[in-house]
Parts: sequence; C-alpha cells; structure tokens
Amino acid sequence: MKKYTGSLLLMLAAFIWGTAFVAQTDAAESIPPFLFSALRSLIGAAVLCVFILLRRRFGKGAQMEKSDVKRLLLSGVVCGIVLFIAMNLQQYGITVYPQQVNNIPGRSGFLTAMYVVLVPISGLFFHKKVHPLVWAAVILAVAALWLLCLKNGFGGIYLGDVLMFICALAFTAHIISVDMLGKGVDGVLLSCVQFFVAGVLSLLCALIFEPHIGVQVIAQSWLPILYVGVLSSGVAYTLQIIGQKKSEPAVASIIMSLESVFAVLGGWVVFGDLLSAREMLGCVCMFAAVILAQTPSFLRKDTVT
Repeated sequence: MKKYTGSLLLMLAAFIWGTAFVAQTDAAESIPPFLFSALRSLIGAAVLCVFILLRRRFGKGAQMEKSDVKRLLLSGVVCGIVLFIAMNLQQYGITVYPQQVNNIPGRSGFLTAMYVVLVPISGLFFHKKVHPLVWAAVILAVAALWLLCLKNGFGGIYLGDVLMFICALAFTAHIISVDMLGKGVDGVLLSCVQFFVAGVLSLLCALIFEPHIGVQVIAQSWLPILYVGVLSSGVAYTLQIIGQKKSEPAVASIIMSLESVFAVLGGWVVFGDLLSAREMLGCVCMFAAVILAQTPSFLRKDTVT
C-alpha cells in the first residue's frame, strides 16, 4: 500500500471535490465569485492553521531554518496566486453562461478537467517523459469526461467556454507549480500559505468589484460555504499537495479528474439520480484510465525487484 499512497491521497481529494460539487454550486448561485473564493480560501487556511497549531502542541512539527521559511513563503505565494486565478476563472465562467445553455455544470466540468491533457503536454517543455501507457490513459480519460459531462455535445461556443479553457490552463499551471515547488516543503504549511494568499487576493477583488454584497447573503449560504471551505479547500487541496509528492504530474492529473465520476455517483447516491448507460460507460472508462496510468510505475517496480 505504501507504493500507492500518493495515488490514494489524490483519489480521496477527487472524491471530496466531486461530492462537494453540489454545495459549491448552491453557494455560487447566491454569492458572487470573488467573495465566494475569498470565504472558502480563508476558511480553508483557518482550518489548516488550527491543525498546524495542534501538531506543534503535540510535538509533531519540526523546527524550520530561515532558508526553509523563505522557500515555503515563496512556494506558497506562487501556488496561491495561480490558484487564485484558476478558482476565480472557474466561478466567474459559470456565471456568464446564458440561461438557455444546457448542462452548464457538465460543460464547465469537462473544460476544466482538460488539464488531464494539458499537464502531460506541458511536461514535455520541462523534459518530462510520459510513458505511452499514460498517454493512452489520457485519451481514455478525455473520452470518459465526454461521456460523463456532455450528453448533447457542445452546440455553440460561449464566453464561459473560453474562460473555462483558460481556467484549465491555470489549473495545469497549479499542478506543475505544486510539482516543482512542493518538493522538500511541508505539504500542510504550503497549503495553508497558498490559501491565505488566494483568500486575501480574492477578498481585495471582492471589495473592489463586489462592494454591495451584504452579510445576509453570506448568512443564507453559511452551510455550503463552510462545507466547501473546510473539505474542498482545507482538506482536499492539502491532500493534492501531499499526494503529488509521490506521483508524476501526468498521473496525478488523471487521478484528480475522477472528480467528475464521484460527482455523478454522488448525485446517484444522494439524490437518487439514475445513471444512464452513457454515464456508466464513462465511469468505467475513467476508472480504467486511472488503473492504466498506474501500470508503468507498477512495471518499473516489478522489474527492479
């Protein structure tokens, strides 16, 4: 099990993101993007601060040198800025879709998850070799996303589609940033810093562009905000950082795209939504892609032993 700890952590993160999708959508309907991102990020940072203090209280936190602190702050600021861009593009992109567009969550989910293709492609520029089986898993994952998210195809191209694709580029940059800057840095501390940075930047934008939102609006959606802030932000993104330390970026992106599968399965369990044959095939394809993406690592370890 130790060999696949990273994959299991990433899968758990995808599970949390998928099951938290309903809460995120519910809150986004009444709260504008920057304020929503600020609240979820700052709540996530606060939860991680409590965890860090408890960890130090019981002697689990190691002392850091000044050079380590500088590296942590630099890594956290860079990852936080990229995450700020990605999450707000996603939230704003959902709001600008015309009302007549069918299946907005599916379209946005499919386009956002295109990082599953962009991550291995971008890795080529950093001289990261991708195993042929991982490329096959990427193609299979894209087919699964199409089956799960786009029942009726695209139709036309909207501003929301463009923003979602840019969002996918931003999430690609975030995955690569975590891969490059997260090595040798405490994952919980890095996650806390990145959320504080993303939260402060989102709050500043909310004060500038969304100044007329009252406390009453926030109070009406306190439960989904708290749910998304604690689990989707505080827990899941921390699992991503820790899990990516043990996984290749291309493989990590495939595992994290399981979010769409868990969202569909969550709707089936919670709301009783029946899965169509197309959706069941999409789930099977996505799980097959994840297993296929793990195969090169298994073969290498098997050869060494």
